[in-house]
Amino acid sequence: MHVLMRAETGRPDAQRGFTLIELVVAAGILAVLAMGIIPVAKVASVRADEIELRRSLRTVRMAIDAYREAAEAGEIDPDFIEPDHENYPPDLEDLVEGVPGPRGPDGRVPVLRFLRRLPADPMTGRADWLRRSYQDDPERLSWGGQNVYDIRSASPRLALDGTPYRSW
Repeated sequence: MHVLMRAETGRPDAQRGFTLIELVVAAGILAVLAMGIIPVAKVASVRADEIELRRSLRTVRMAIDAYREAAEAGEIDPDFIEPDHENYPPDLEDLVEGVPGPRGPDGRVPVLRFLRRLPADPMTGRADWLRRSYQDDPERLSWGGQNVYDIRSASPRLALDGTPYRSW
C-alpha cells in the first residue's frame, strides 16, 4: 500500500494538524500578550472615569453658577433666597427640584431648574459629592451647611497624575 506524502511537511495526509509543542508555544504567546493588555485596559478604564468626573464636576459647577446669576438678576423669588447664602443654592437638590421664580403678571410662579439630575461621582458610583460653602475654608473637607459654593469628589483615591480626586 502506497501512502501519499505531502511535499511541504513530509507527513502523510492523514496526520495533518498541530503538535503538542506548537500548541503550548501558541498558548504561551497568547498568555504573554494577555498579560500586557490587562494593565493597559485598567488604565484606560480609570482614564475614562476621570474624564467623566471632570465632566460631572463641570456640569454641576455650571449649574451652581447659573443659580447664582439667576439669583443676582432677580429671576429667583426673593422670599426663597436667604441673605446669608450669598446667592448660592442652599443645597444641590434645589438645582434639580427647582426653585420658585418671580410671580408673573398672571399670578403663576414658574419653577426654575438648573439640572435634570444630579450626576453620580464616577469614582464612588454615588451622588455623594463633598460640598463646600462660600464661608468654608477651601482646605476643609467638611461642609458648613450655609450654601453650596463648590463640590468635590468624595473618593480618597489618587488620580493617574498623582493628585487626589478631592482636589479637582
